[in-house]
Amino acid sequence: MVFEPTFYGFSYRSRPGRSQHDALDALHEGIIRRKINWILDCNIQGFFDNLSHDYLLSFIEARVTDKRMLRLLRKWLRVGWVEDGKRHPGTIGTPQGSVISPFLSNIFLSTVMDEWANDWRRTQAKGDVIMVRYVDDAVFGFQYESEGRMFLNVLRARLAAYELTLHPTKTRLVEFGRFAASNRRRRRVGKPETFDF
Repeated sequence: MVFEPTFYGFSYRSRPGRSQHDALDALHEGIIRRKINWILDCNIQGFFDNLSHDYLLSFIEARVTDKRMLRLLRKWLRVGWVEDGKRHPGTIGTPQGSVISPFLSNIFLSTVMDEWANDWRRTQAKGDVIMVRYVDDAVFGFQYESEGRMFLNVLRARLAAYELTLHPTKTRLVEFGRFAASNRRRRRVGKPETFDF
């Protein structure tokens, strides 16, 4: 597999030995073992419906030169859908439920989100940061609230550059981690919120 060696260890789904259970285990271990106090729960709005064919194909063409394979992928992306007996060609997005869609999403998000997020963690973060992505859902953990907010703002701009947006209600930064309950009790602000990954 030409793409598998380029994928980051924090991305899961449609990869050998990287199931949803593995993603949850990694998230649990990261929260327990690192100084994580804030969780950024991210969901890309309509990801499979809005994924840009042009960007995706450019990412694939950077590693795949077989013209027959590229032609087959273009056809697969443009299959579209049938409604009331009329065929609508696909011009954007990947076919929902298609066996190849999760794999294509890994290629796209590996470049657009994972590579950038890993670089941000190495060059911008002062505190601990964890990352777990399962297809188009991602959870990022931060030691400091300010870094979580900064990351979220830059991530929004990053995704917008690739014609994607974060879901306005499913994406949120919450105080969560080993010390969240005691920190919130000390500030008298109630129990920590939860998140749904």
